[in-house]
Amino acid sequence: MSPVNFEIWLNHFEYHAGHPRCVPHGPSDLLKPDQRRLIAGSIATFQLGKQSDGRTLLRAAQVFAHRRRIPALVRITELFIREQQGHAVLLRTFMEDHHIAFKRADWTDRVFRLARRLAQRLAGLELYIHLLISAELIGIVYYRTLEAATDCRRLKVLCRGLVADELVHVGFESQLLLALRAGRAARVQALVRLAHRAFFAGTAGVVWLTHRSVLRQGGYGARSFLRVCLSQYAFHLEPVNVTLASSLQSASRGSAPSHRRRTTIGDTALQMSPTFRNCSSSRSNRL
Repeated sequence: MSPVNFEIWLNHFEYHAGHPRCVPHGPSDLLKPDQRRLIAGSIATFQLGKQSDGRTLLRAAQVFAHRRRIPALVRITELFIREQQGHAVLLRTFMEDHHIAFKRADWTDRVFRLARRLAQRLAGLELYIHLLISAELIGIVYYRTLEAATDCRRLKVLCRGLVADELVHVGFESQLLLALRAGRAARVQALVRLAHRAFFAGTAGVVWLTHRSVLRQGGYGARSFLRVCLSQYAFHLEPVNVTLASSLQSASRGSAPSHRRRTTIGDTALQMSPTFRNCSSSRSNRL
């Protein structure tokens, strides 16, 4: 991974920090009572998960950036956290407008927050990113399902916007993880992939159990949901014909290592103009 990659990501997050996502006025906001009951608890759980203050992630990024001499990573992380918090506000506003109760706590949220704190203490940013990308990959499948679960046009637009942002996040996180893996022996890489894939599959199973009403409405059974989640995982974290830099050290040296990597959805999303990014302006959001 070359230093220019970090600069591109920094430019992206800085630009969109100045053009925060919103849902424009206009789309129908009708949410039928039965559909409201269907999604209420589920959307409240996801909204709760977006409300983190990000301190644990930021600390991990600061330590990693100092060791690897990648100062841009700290600012990228700050802007990433701000964007996630913006998602929480968008979901909260939708819930308020439709009189959907908020959640102050949920056992899945408590477990995930505990796992992130332990990850930061035990293994730093790399393990934390493994947890984070798991949640975001599954979140992409969930928001696409939520989009299809109701007839509310406003919710559909909101879900599409969240998916667009999550794809970009996954693009950044997958590049970072693949570059870190490339510096290790093949056997270690295989063990890391196996452990993470097992954790990911288990997390997807928990999401299915706790959100199965919405997921079933979107057309998923337990097996099909797991299959789609694993296909997302494979696309971003098990790409074909990958040859990455042996380590991130080349980034701190300022040299661009030779690498070949299949373009991912996240890479494409980074280059494209996210829909409804800035409701008050018609200017292009292209980088």
